[in-house]
Amino acid sequence: MEKIRQLVFSLGIRSTYQGFHYLCYALTLCMQNEDYLLSVYKHLYTDIALHFGVSRDSVDHCLRTVVSVCWDKGNREFLNELSGYCLTQRPTNGEFIDILYHYLITH
Repeated sequence: MEKIRQLVFSLGIRSTYQGFHYLCYALTLCMQNEDYLLSVYKHLYTDIALHFGVSRDSVDHCLRTVVSVCWDKGNREFLNELSGYCLTQRPTNGEFIDILYHYLITH
């Protein structure tokens, strides 16, 4: 979990955002079961929402916020490095989680 927190923090996403905690938990779940990547909204968000006692839409919104923070104010250069190619537009929540997940399993 500490490796995940450090990765998210290094992207410029601070723990003052609720989405920081949702993202860390999402990556933890994906590390345990890669199938979550195939159904982000329906299964991954549902399990995050249950864990934190919030709605699935709240999870979606908070994750969208931290992806935007990373893209607009964070370490976009590092995000490009993680993805392995130059991102020309802000990734979706699912793409963002997928990029971080694949980085974590290969490093």
